[in-house]
Formats: sequence, C-alpha cells, structure tokens
Amino acid sequence: MYPESSIRELKVAEQKKVSIVGASGYSGAELLKLLLRHKSVKIEKLFANTSAGKQVTDLYPWFAGRLDTAYEPYSADASCKSDLVFIALPSGEAMNIVPELVERKRNVIDLGGDFRLQDPLLYQKYYKREHKATSILPMAVFGLPEWNSEAIRSASLVANPGCYPTSAILPLAPLLKEKLIQPTGISVSSLSGVSGAGRSSSVDFSFTEVNESVKAYKVGEHQHIPEIITGLESLTGAPVSLTFVPHLLPITRGIYTSIYAPLAKSVEASDVLDAFRKYYGDKPFVRVSDTAIPEIRNVNYTNFIDIGFRVYPENDQLILFSAIDNLIKGAAGQAIQNMNLMFGFNETEGLLS
Repeated sequence: MYPESSIRELKVAEQKKVSIVGASGYSGAELLKLLLRHKSVKIEKLFANTSAGKQVTDLYPWFAGRLDTAYEPYSADASCKSDLVFIALPSGEAMNIVPELVERKRNVIDLGGDFRLQDPLLYQKYYKREHKATSILPMAVFGLPEWNSEAIRSASLVANPGCYPTSAILPLAPLLKEKLIQPTGISVSSLSGVSGAGRSSSVDFSFTEVNESVKAYKVGEHQHIPEIITGLESLTGAPVSLTFVPHLLPITRGIYTSIYAPLAKSVEASDVLDAFRKYYGDKPFVRVSDTAIPEIRNVNYTNFIDIGFRVYPENDQLILFSAIDNLIKGAAGQAIQNMNLMFGFNETEGLLS
C-alpha cells in the first residue's frame, strides 16, 4: 500500500497543466472559475496583455481567498509549458499566436472565431479581415461535443463554437438529420445578454444604451451566420439556407433562440421527441421537453442547453426554442467539455456542481 501522502503527490503529478490567454475577459474569467474546481487540471499561467501586472482580484474580487496571482503579458515560451492553452481573445488575435503553439505540439482550444470556418474567403467576408493562418485551418475541429466527440478526442486544435451557433445548431441538427424539417426557409431569431459583446465593448453596449430597450443588430451580416450554416451542413451533408437575426437584451447573460422551420412531411410531437432522444439521449448537457418552454433563468451559470418545441401542422411549421448561458455553454463551459474529451476525463468533470 502506498502512504496517503504519496497518493496525493501522484494525483498532483497526473494533473494536466493549462493556461489561459485573454484571462481578464468575461469568458476568460468564467474559464478560471470552472478550472479552479476541476480536480484534474492545474492552472499554470494567466495571460492578459491589457491587464498585465494587475492581480486577478483587482478585476474580479470574487476570486479573493481562492486565487492569489497576477496577470502576465503573453509569452509563447511560457505558454508552451502547459499541456493545453485556452485562447479567449477577440476574433482576429488568435490566428497570430496559435500557429506557433501548434508547431510546438501544444493542445489549443480557441474560444474565438478564427478557426471555426474552413473557408478563408468566408471568414474574410464576415469578419472583415484576411485570415493569416490558413495553413492550419484543416486541422481545426469544430468543438461541438454532442456531435463531434470522437474528432475532438484526437484533436490538437479545437475551435470552440460560438454562443449563437450552439443555441441554433443543437436544436436543428437532429431534425434535419431525420428529414422532419426542410433545409431551406428556416428563420432563427436570437436574443442575447450584453456580456456576449465582451468586456471591452463599445458605447452601444453600455448600460444607458441597452437599458429598457431591445434591438436587432448586425442584421444579415453577423459573423455567426456562416458558422450556423456550415455547421449544420457538415453534420447533415445537405445544403442549408436560413435567416439569422440577433437581438440585444438588457440582461447580463443568457441567450434565448426561437427557430421557425417548415415541416418536410406530416410530423407529430412524438416524432420530434424521438429524434431528440435518438441523438441526445445520452448527452449529459442537453435537456429536451415536449411540454415546458425553456427559460434563460433555468440555464444561467450552467453548461446545459434547454430545448423545447411546438408543432403547428395547420401551418406546416415547427417552432423550436432553446436557452443557454452564453458565457458557459456558449463559451467557457463548452471549452471545458472539449478539454475533458481531449484528455480522456469524464465529460462532465468540473461542470456539475
């Protein structure tokens, strides 16, 4: 028998070392919260160029008593001491540092949009910039665990899905796969809390601009439009066309998505429920109900997505509803879920309190 102290040392030695680049943003802070309660990882470095030298508790006092460390300026050499590097930077910045990390055999999970689209011209159209790391795009795996778990397990570069695409792809994919709905004429309407714009957002997302108001934004040009479409097409193998309109809500966190899809044939509620059970029956973070309508308050601060639906045969239409926490299932929580798969941990580790 090993002495108890030796067992503790062995467990620490088995922990994976992880670092966060962009640790001072909202998604980075949520990542840090989740990683602190994850028994199989050790936090190595917290990089944040704009906050370098500041204590984490200066920006986020809730870490007091749990974490005594400062943010550091980014260093590739220091990052490469970790087994995995989370990139929680605004889109356009990850592609400047990920190629070196990949070349040096580090595992990477990018929470931004730089590696979600395989077509660099599509990226340029919607992100308004040229892609600088096209050579490694083919190795990026779209990190939607409910559909791509096997690819994620063997990946070294995972593109964490966006919050809106997560809320739209998960409800739609099973129904498209089962040909219950048509792949054209789909309308997606999403409402998001202000934290989705990031910690350094513009005046348009300030309290006085969003309070007591709701508005649509980036209509017809939002960067998540091609991600939703290509994500669905890669899963179903068929062309998909849809309209996506995002809206801003005067709340801090959460995404609520309503989807209007034309039926492909005569469909009963039981058919829809069977499709969801077929694909998500064993998925720990997908909750589907044929009676309850999802609410943001029931998923906030969790990694769950709640899905509901109503069939309207008189209009040949299916209406889907989904709710997620944009900072957890739409960002940090899903990144932890992907990390768990990459390292062979239990998929729910660190995500169920």
